Amino acid sequence: MRAPLDLRLLVTFVHAAQSGSLSATATRVGRTQSAVTMQMQRLEEILGQSLLHRSGSGVRLTGNGARFLTYAERILKAHDEAVSAFSEKGLHGSIIFGSPEDYLMGFSSTLLKGFGTLFPAVEIKVVSAPTIELRTLLRSRQVDIALVSTPNLNDSEEIVRTEPLAWVGSKPTLELHNFGDIVPLALPASNAMDHKIACDAMARAGLRYKISHASNSLAGLIALARSGLAISVMTQEAVPSDLYVLNAPLPRLQRLGIIIAFAEPEQSPAVSAFADHIRHVLPTL
Repeated sequence: MRAPLDLRLLVTFVHAAQSGSLSATATRVGRTQSAVTMQMQRLEEILGQSLLHRSGSGVRLTGNGARFLTYAERILKAHDEAVSAFSEKGLHGSIIFGSPEDYLMGFSSTLLKGFGTLFPAVEIKVVSAPTIELRTLLRSRQVDIALVSTPNLNDSEEIVRTEPLAWVGSKPTLELHNFGDIVPLALPASNAMDHKIACDAMARAGLRYKISHASNSLAGLIALARSGLAISVMTQEAVPSDLYVLNAPLPRLQRLGIIIAFAEPEQSPAVSAFADHIRHVLPTL
């Protein structure tokens, strides 16, 4: 059985890989160059692999060394996160949280306030964007965690809540708007989920409509609905108290599933704690 990895060996190895110099590494870790050399030899003995090419100009990673560097950095990161999470100072760190605007309006103030009370040392930055943009931001790791929508309630990802979409207008019924035979709609961009769902529902119901106004912001859609010039669509939780949810003859709109999505398969303690908080609180709101 091989000896367990010593974190001090990993720290020295990562510094050597980054600097390409054992003398510089010795200065960084506070040891002599000969001690650093012995540490690297010990690490190679434990792993049974050569990790560094040594030359008069310094060191560079072997193929196995490059592979092992990924593991070493991951182990050290997990170690630091674990110590931070369970230190006397409690959980701390920073999170970039993404959410569609209607979920921010409906839920996020409660979610953020509650989490901030539990973990005041965690900083949360909020990014508002439609689901399609949030997916891109997650893939590029510009957002750590996000609430995203899915029309598929059997989605393989974890659905923590379902939310109905609603037709929204300035008067209690469609007839009172006096639109005539063609219903004007104010919708988000054509690639947005709400846009497609609304158009498909109108087509299935055989109702004539036109896209008379477009806005990528919820505030814009609310303003257009208040003007009485068009009917809009948004999640029911986001409908302001001065507007009306409209029913027949408009077709019923489907419910959306709300998913917690992550940028990384392995989350930091702060992100994991925030996800657990969302799972606990969001279904109750």
